[in-house]
Amino acid sequence: MPPKAQPAVNPEELPFADLQQDAEGIRKRINRFRESLGRFFVNKQEIIDLMCVAAIAQEPLLLIGPPGTAKSDLVVKFKDALGIAQEDYFEYMLTRFTEPSEIIGAIDIKELRDGRYIRKKEGKLPTAKLVFLDEIFKSNSAILNILLTIINEKKFYQEGKPEPVPLRVMFAATNEIPEQGELAALKDRFVLKVLSRSVQDEFFTELIDAGLQGEAYKGLNQKPWVEGHASLDDFLKANRYMTYLFASKKGDGRGDDENDRKRFFPDDVFKEFQRLVKTLVREDKIFISDRKLVKLYKLFRVRSWLFSGGAVTKDDLRLLAYLGETHQEIEHLRTMVPEYLGDA
Repeated sequence: MPPKAQPAVNPEELPFADLQQDAEGIRKRINRFRESLGRFFVNKQEIIDLMCVAAIAQEPLLLIGPPGTAKSDLVVKFKDALGIAQEDYFEYMLTRFTEPSEIIGAIDIKELRDGRYIRKKEGKLPTAKLVFLDEIFKSNSAILNILLTIINEKKFYQEGKPEPVPLRVMFAATNEIPEQGELAALKDRFVLKVLSRSVQDEFFTELIDAGLQGEAYKGLNQKPWVEGHASLDDFLKANRYMTYLFASKKGDGRGDDENDRKRFFPDDVFKEFQRLVKTLVREDKIFISDRKLVKLYKLFRVRSWLFSGGAVTKDDLRLLAYLGETHQEIEHLRTMVPEYLGDA
């Protein structure tokens, strides 16, 4: 008799010992993934690196830029390269006329006749593991409230009862960053915001060659970027491994335990982090909420693990350059953070 197939192991239920044993292998697979994907774009490695850091940390990432600067293409190829099934992926371009049914599913008429207010969520955002929302800031107040609940709490409501959603990776895009106050809460959920710039001035020839090759791939229905270097499970394992580290304490249990910060965030780098935050808030007038500070810590640690496998360094503090809430702030931080870090 053939051996029985082993049940699939949920990567989000693995014990620390198993994850620790495979941690270096996971890290190498994700690094091969991000470096390989970068070959299919012109000067977009910075964004791909941020996408990987955000995906491991399970924090949403906002891509900003004019049309035609590869924002959607980056997300689609990222999804393809991870081998994510279509039923686990949801993308949508929002407008001010978008209705909740387009995002979380239409009301089930049959259930409604029986007095139940149930949405048919299959194929919509509540069933997806990776989500891409284009023109996210054009969403109306009804969509906005739904998105905030899903991003913050990883749940949506059926008949007033919360249901968990499988969302693990979220990317969004916008051509412009609006300044309306009602969108402040949504903007604050995106700790990292990165510009996707036009590359034609500096990489004209490379753009033509890569663009023509991309058109050929599309016409021939080929996806050479699907190279199998890493899967979504690798990103989920990386997240669980880092979460274990965040939660762990070493010591005698008498008040002097070593937490994650003491083990992986050297004092001199941590003081530099504090100094930079104070400078950005007081002198550059950058708004950094308490929630965002905690998220930043997590993102620093993920970046340090992914890039070097070790403790946080000053180089990881470069993520502070992606905190801008407006185009002006984004351009300002792009210049000033490296200068504050002594890299200018």
